[in-house]
Amino acid sequence: MMNIKEKIKLFPHSPGVYRYYDAEGNVIYVGKAKDLHKRVAQYFVPAERLTRKTAVMVSKIADAEYTVVESEADALLLENNLIKQFKPRYNILLKDSKTYPWICVTAGDYPKVFLTRRISKDGSRYFGPYSSVVHARNLIELFHSLYPLRTCNHKITSDTILRGKIRPCLNFHIGKCKGCCVGAISIREYNENIEEIVRLLKGGGRELIQHYKVQMLDAAERMDFEQANVFKEKMLSLEQHYSKSVIINSTVGDVDVFSLIFDANEAYGNFMRIRGGAVIQSLNLGFRLQIEEDQADVLGMFIGEIQSKFGDLSKEVVVPFLPSLEIDDVDFRIPQRGDKLSLLELSARNAKEMRMNAMLQREHTDPDNYRKMVMESLQKQLGMAVLPEHIECFDNSNIQGTNPVSACVVFRDGVPSKKDYRHFKVKTVVGANDYATMKEVVNRRYSRMMAEDPDDLPQLVVIDGGKGQLAFAYEALAELGLTDKLTVVALAERMEEVYRVGDPYPMFIDRNSLALKVLQQIRDEAHRFGITFHRKLRSKSQIVSALSSIKGVGEKTEQRLLLHFGSVARIAAASPDELAALVGRSLADRILNELKNVNDE
Repeated sequence: MMNIKEKIKLFPHSPGVYRYYDAEGNVIYVGKAKDLHKRVAQYFVPAERLTRKTAVMVSKIADAEYTVVESEADALLLENNLIKQFKPRYNILLKDSKTYPWICVTAGDYPKVFLTRRISKDGSRYFGPYSSVVHARNLIELFHSLYPLRTCNHKITSDTILRGKIRPCLNFHIGKCKGCCVGAISIREYNENIEEIVRLLKGGGRELIQHYKVQMLDAAERMDFEQANVFKEKMLSLEQHYSKSVIINSTVGDVDVFSLIFDANEAYGNFMRIRGGAVIQSLNLGFRLQIEEDQADVLGMFIGEIQSKFGDLSKEVVVPFLPSLEIDDVDFRIPQRGDKLSLLELSARNAKEMRMNAMLQREHTDPDNYRKMVMESLQKQLGMAVLPEHIECFDNSNIQGTNPVSACVVFRDGVPSKKDYRHFKVKTVVGANDYATMKEVVNRRYSRMMAEDPDDLPQLVVIDGGKGQLAFAYEALAELGLTDKLTVVALAERMEEVYRVGDPYPMFIDRNSLALKVLQQIRDEAHRFGITFHRKLRSKSQIVSALSSIKGVGEKTEQRLLLHFGSVARIAAASPDELAALVGRSLADRILNELKNVNDE
């Protein structure tokens, strides 16, 4: 019996879909390829050339099979169907499990138009799916305002009308229905309305507005003002609807738009279908990457999923980068400017919103997994070799050059570890020298840690400041020989720029990313902790200077007075007799005079 490596040597150089099986015969991975032989051979190389997750999957492959197809497009659709059928362990998993609504136009002489989440093979036509239920309902309301559609569940045919089997309902009497059940509207006239609705659902709103305008003007010329007003009302209703939906110049044409954003082992995608400058369909999908997948492959799978839901793509498809497939009669475009770039940016914003909502939900439902994902995102953004489970952040505080202090806050597994927080009074630096202060406190912090607990060093050190503070902090770490053991970055508050050692330019991190948000949270906590300590010292120094500078008031006298009165302000407000009872008349008069002079100043 051939082993797996011998078997894959016989795979053809043809487009198709391959399947990997484990020892129990379960499908563990399904993939597509333009060239089956070359693609499958890429997995069976020395393990050190594979990523960790991919190497684990390859170690479990016991057998492989393939199916040859005519084109990449066919391979894409077959792959999508097989993934849904077998749910392989190592394939990209669709995180979106919602059942989106469709607009159904039933078959028969007098079709109904309604919203549904079930698709039946009964000859009905379905349009969608719609990611927004509100948008779908608004469309249904628009159709019912433009056309007198029936809402009853009766099976209406020519025979039932002739036999008078159905009595008209209230909608007929109040003018909301033309009375299909009693033959008050012909099948031809009713179905003309249905076909106009179908045109609207396919994105022909602009053409229909123009059609009603021509009809209105024609009726007005014939002096049929009542009919002209009917066309006018329909035209205005459509214009009002599309005025809310138009997002770009209507001359952009018919395009489909895909966007993808990646975050650790997850991806979030948005699809939009544009017709006449309006979004007629939109869908968000989330993907969990079970093994390290190429971004182009993820985009290809996303496109395949949309094809299975929406049917054929537009002739022009706007993408952020080229997918790993080619489809006949489909032109993939990466816009650089103009309306199509605006469309791509709009789609990306929708994908980011999906990611943010998913993160917020996970934070509440699974906080441990959420924190791990945040740390993984931070690791990836900063290019760290290890997960930053232990993070420390330094911030200096010196208002008007007085009482310079520094603070160090500690986060473990994404959570503040307040027992590890530390304050530093600056010892060697004179005046408001922020750079030298940073070097001093970083040196003091890690020289002590090296002596007391060298195994508890952080993986990541964050400096509140810019390139200058970062350079001096790195210098302190270099003197301790720690530059190879931890990563140090600076976060500048003004523009939220992240600086790395040796890079003159700030690092780009998406302002909505989890990585930047956790850095901001740690920085803000260090700032709060440092400011609190600084204010405490300033307040203490003001108190000390106000009392201790008075001749005859020593440390014990000062403590006795503060213990009795509670504050310097109360001492100043005390009567001479109250004060004299504690320190004597002469000293009491001197204290009151000195405190009065301080207050007057």
